[in-house]
Amino acid sequence: MSRRVVIHIPYGEKALTVEVEQRNLGAVLEPQPTPSCPDVPAEVRRALEHPIGAPPLRELVHSVRRVALIADDLTRLTPAHQLLRPLLEELNAAGISDQQITLVIALGTHRPMNEAECRAKYGAEIVERIAIENHDCHDPDRLVDLGLTAQSTPILINRTVYEADCVIGVGSILPHHICGFAGGAKIIQPGVSGAETTAATHLLSVRQRPYFLGEVENEVRTEMEAVAEQAGLTAILNVALNGEGKVVRAAFGDQRQAFRAGVETCREIYACQFDTPADIVIAGAFPAEIEFWQSQKALYPADMVAKPGGTIIVVSPCPEGVAVMHSEMLEFTAWSPEEIDAGVREGRIEDRVAAALAMAWAKVRVGRQISLVSDGISDEETRALGYMPFSTVQEALEEALSRHGPEAMVHILPRAAETLSVPK
Repeated sequence: MSRRVVIHIPYGEKALTVEVEQRNLGAVLEPQPTPSCPDVPAEVRRALEHPIGAPPLRELVHSVRRVALIADDLTRLTPAHQLLRPLLEELNAAGISDQQITLVIALGTHRPMNEAECRAKYGAEIVERIAIENHDCHDPDRLVDLGLTAQSTPILINRTVYEADCVIGVGSILPHHICGFAGGAKIIQPGVSGAETTAATHLLSVRQRPYFLGEVENEVRTEMEAVAEQAGLTAILNVALNGEGKVVRAAFGDQRQAFRAGVETCREIYACQFDTPADIVIAGAFPAEIEFWQSQKALYPADMVAKPGGTIIVVSPCPEGVAVMHSEMLEFTAWSPEEIDAGVREGRIEDRVAAALAMAWAKVRVGRQISLVSDGISDEETRALGYMPFSTVQEALEEALSRHGPEAMVHILPRAAETLSVPK
């Protein structure tokens, strides 16, 4: 007699459970348990003192008048408050006053952060010490047009960033579907770029295939690095995080070299091997759970371990719904990839960034059922996404088993949004 195994899936501040028969359970894929560094400020100072492919920080800011720090927003787990304080201390020691520094929040196309969120993310001390501004990807007065890359990507960059004499990007390196891994040049593109720049790189990705997850060298990364170079990105301070969001190692230096050094640490943490694809994949979106715009990251690791014609069950609370800044996308998310692309080319879809993501979602959906368990997205919205709504993970699993048969294999990715699925 097969016994039932209880699996816990992170869901906001709690966990949901699902019971799977032992005979059905394939693999449970999670980031590798990795100890965090004992002293984050000390690790940051170590990285600053041993730059990769760049001069030391003190040389970089010599004779500098204005410094722009760019940090990721509340949709990322980067413990910015732990990174910014030692970075500011080093800048002060190099002769840069707090009044010369502005922190630009790399929102990309996300919603602005409020003061309470800034205090929680960056620390009250940082908020009170230096100027902080939300990036706005749509306001032409706050963007600078730098022309085109060699591949014809328009370069629209935050004005504060472009006018700074030194620009340092602060963030974390994690698997990412658009450009292989988050981190490095991504703090510029899409972080502080105009919407048209972001649309170009995202469409470049999804028109070729749904994702470049886990591939550090790809066309999208090349474009992002070209945009970052034109924007004047001086250096990056990136960290690799473990599955609990704690810092493992920091890297500081050149946007290309320091980033790739950090990727190696990231791979060791997030690469999860599996034997064979499964009929059913349960994918928790933690920690990318604020809205489906973030939770969709769970689709791509799940796609990598799902059979063609299989079922993917996405689990995420999505308290802010589908997409705060792209609500109109529900008008076309259920379309086929070809229909969405045609809508972009013909000008019927104006939000090209939303279209790019919708196209990626649609490519994963082709030939499959995508089920969604979410308190924050209504049944009507779920169906507009082209998915099937379910109240519980167990209900979604039982429905999938009824279609795939009692011997169907089930893989579970409790933290799919940060999992890098790798076949053995």
